[in-house]
Amino acid sequence: MPPDVLDLFTELAAVASPPGEERAVADLVIRYLRDCGLDVDEDACGPAIGSTMGNLYTRIEPTAEGEPLLLCAHLDTVPPTAAIEPVVEDGVVRNAAGTILGADNKAAVAAMLEATRLILSERRPHAGLELLFTPKEEVGLVGAYAFDHTRLRARTGYVYDQAAPIGVVILGAPYSQSLEVTFHGRAAHSGMQPEDGRSAIAAAARAISEFRLGRVDEDSTANVGTISGGTATNIVPEWCTFVAEARSQDERKLADLIQEMQDAITFAAGVWDCDVETKARKSYRGYRFAKSDRAVALAVKALTGRGYTVTYELSGGAADANVFNERGLECVNLANAMADIHTPSEHIAVADLEAMVDVTLALVDAALV
Repeated sequence: MPPDVLDLFTELAAVASPPGEERAVADLVIRYLRDCGLDVDEDACGPAIGSTMGNLYTRIEPTAEGEPLLLCAHLDTVPPTAAIEPVVEDGVVRNAAGTILGADNKAAVAAMLEATRLILSERRPHAGLELLFTPKEEVGLVGAYAFDHTRLRARTGYVYDQAAPIGVVILGAPYSQSLEVTFHGRAAHSGMQPEDGRSAIAAAARAISEFRLGRVDEDSTANVGTISGGTATNIVPEWCTFVAEARSQDERKLADLIQEMQDAITFAAGVWDCDVETKARKSYRGYRFAKSDRAVALAVKALTGRGYTVTYELSGGAADANVFNERGLECVNLANAMADIHTPSEHIAVADLEAMVDVTLALVDAALV
């Protein structure tokens, strides 16, 4: 007898799959889909993107008229710091081992797989279903960007990748850019000839002190995530590198914020007589839906039909949905009630796992003519 969604989720969650090391979980997903009688295609992007797996894709041909759907979830998690031992306590799945659980995004994987099994085993009518499971989402949506989206027949898709109660529909996600900044100063003995040195760390500190970090405004955030530099405590540091990012729901505001950061970097290099290299990179494009858009309307029909009150939010983070919206699909992110993601307190209720299977079936029903 096939596992139910709880058994499937705990099996998936117990297998560590940090970005780039998703092979074992990918093999479980492939086995499950093949047990459902489906052919699974794994593309060749793995080596190119530094992953042990490629994107997993399968298509179920339609049995009724309507709109085909894409369901997408990622197989990687943020890196665990210990073993993952899922346990169920008072109807809630947690990790007993003091690290992440991996509900982000294996709760979505389990719900999509279980719903697919039910569609096939119960011969439920559907307008076509495509499943995509990606690697390296947590480090920049890498797998989704590597997937050949022209293979998709569906123009409407869903991811379940928002830590909020079921019923929350994400209408938009931010644009993002990153800056990798390296200051080059001049080394000198810090006790004997400090005046001959040019401190790259001091220059970096001056630049960062001028940044507006955290919640910049209602649409925008900024952060400096990593910094390193110098060689020894008695040497004026000749180099320092940091990586910063900025996000905004407004593309123009993002451009202005990045320019402001670059101006602060240039000024700091001049103050401390250092050279500086700055590499700017677009991380991902944002998007914004109207409530009347087809993909949103289908989600609302499915959720309200199952008794959920729909609310709308903007996300402060990205998901694979950003990639597919950038490429011309309508791909909506639906909350699936995972909580405290990326922390040792991460958890999800068994009832919510089961509910997202039902929501998936309702989406499939809503897409019928």
